[in-house]
Amino acid sequence: MRHNSIPARILIAAATTGVTGLLPLAGTASATPDSKPLPPVTVLADKNTASRGDIFVSPNSANSAYSSGVEILSGDGRRVVWSHKTPAGQQAADFRAQTYRGRPVLTWWQGTGLGSLASGVNYIYDNRYRKVAEVRAGNGYTADGHEFLITGRGTALILAYKQETADLTGIGGSAHQAVIDGVVQEIDIRTGRVLFQWKAADHVPYAQSEQPLPSSPSKPWDWFHINAVKPDTDSDLLIDARNTWTTYKVDRHNGTVLWQLGGKASTFKEQAAPGQYLNTAGTIFSWQHDPEPLGGGLYSWFDNESAGAANTGAGAVEELPFSRVVTVRVDEKARTATLVKSVNQPDYLSASSQGNAQPLRRGGAFVGWGSLPYVSEFNASGKVVFKAQFPTGVNSYRAYRFPWK
Repeated sequence: MRHNSIPARILIAAATTGVTGLLPLAGTASATPDSKPLPPVTVLADKNTASRGDIFVSPNSANSAYSSGVEILSGDGRRVVWSHKTPAGQQAADFRAQTYRGRPVLTWWQGTGLGSLASGVNYIYDNRYRKVAEVRAGNGYTADGHEFLITGRGTALILAYKQETADLTGIGGSAHQAVIDGVVQEIDIRTGRVLFQWKAADHVPYAQSEQPLPSSPSKPWDWFHINAVKPDTDSDLLIDARNTWTTYKVDRHNGTVLWQLGGKASTFKEQAAPGQYLNTAGTIFSWQHDPEPLGGGLYSWFDNESAGAANTGAGAVEELPFSRVVTVRVDEKARTATLVKSVNQPDYLSASSQGNAQPLRRGGAFVGWGSLPYVSEFNASGKVVFKAQFPTGVNSYRAYRFPWK
């Protein structure tokens, strides 16, 4: 569905001679970057067969010795190419290289509350590290940090969370339950206009959630937890919801759900190819992130297989005892989804939140292990060719490898 009534706020900045820090967000005390250093990265494995390109991370620190921010590391992970620290109390997420108006740019989200009712701004910097744009959500929403994806049409796909009230008596809940809904917006970067908007509760029943109802109607129920939006190979959208264990393929024009994979109402029969296995719930993935279209009916996901109560990370439940990256063949005609490949977390650990798996050209993947303090690269055979670690208490929501000049 299209919404053109209230444009998103956007700032196109004039070029300057350098970067002096980002503008403060509403409600922040200061735009002064944190005085503590960004956390160091320790390289644990480098087989010299890793893909070319620099490493992009957005370390967020619960360790009082370090600040949070964004950082480009050299391809071997041993040198800082460029970094930017956030003001104290803020976070950064989804830092990567993209293309805007035919030119290479850096993009990231910066704000507060990532993982809950987040509020922030999406930034675009050029390859001389000068800010060229700020992209904000429209229609009364504030931007969440799970996704900031620039399309070839000069638009940005972003996400937002909003607390509302819902009647959940049909599923044993309150008639006035506080809920957290998930929203996708496509923003015209140049004008800030909202070109498309999709709201989860308009298309998905609350009963699809895998998240238990809270003990109090006043405690917000994060029933959907939207965490990704990606164009499929046919330009329709893949929208991922961690708390329904489902990726929804959505018509880009009218918002109709065309099919859904995973969860309680999957369009497809889920099965495993020889040598592969489903989780204890009999599904391919659970609490997942980052659907990636690979072409030819193939898709990959970062498969957390674990989540904490109410997405806190505490009291984690598991469907498998470790996280993994899965590749799935979707046959829309036969209505089957077949797990054809999986790569396990190298130390067989569980990431109870966050994470991504960036497909690489040679068939491998660059993986940010979310709440675990690791990044890894796998080759097409699933062997580790690069691995690095943050200090205790530090993680990066996603991690990427891109060529950058």
